[in-house]
Amino acid sequence: MSKSVYLDATIPSYLFDERENIREYITVTKKWWESESCHFDIYVSEETIAELSQGDFPRQAEILAFVSQLQVLPPDGRILDITRVYLDNYLMPQVFKGEALHLAYATFYKCDFLLTWNCNHLANANKRQHIRIINARLNLATPEIVTPLELFTEINHVDE
Repeated sequence: MSKSVYLDATIPSYLFDERENIREYITVTKKWWESESCHFDIYVSEETIAELSQGDFPRQAEILAFVSQLQVLPPDGRILDITRVYLDNYLMPQVFKGEALHLAYATFYKCDFLLTWNCNHLANANKRQHIRIINARLNLATPEIVTPLELFTEINHVDE
């Protein structure tokens, strides 16, 4: 059985991004998608799609076409309840409700990984323990919150 990966909005957007100041992240994201995504069951949520639908930015239509081909996890009232607990316990600032929703989706659906480039509010070693504590109080498992750099298949090299 394949492991599951939930994508927040940063991953699909970086697949189509062309900014020079994040070129390395874009390259890693594309490499991960091309070589690794086939090893996982990939999911997004309506929150992912909503974030990508907001605003007006280059290649938005391509990004939305891309995510429309992915499996979308259905909303559930319990996800909003989990999100509220996250916000009430200061896992994310109130203005960053989207990040709390991404975490709640990945947690509720027992995804193995939450893949993101948001290293401020999600893939942050200083937050992981707090997230685990809150999820343990809720009797929920915590997905591994990682960047694409951390989710490449291990390759065994034989010394020649």
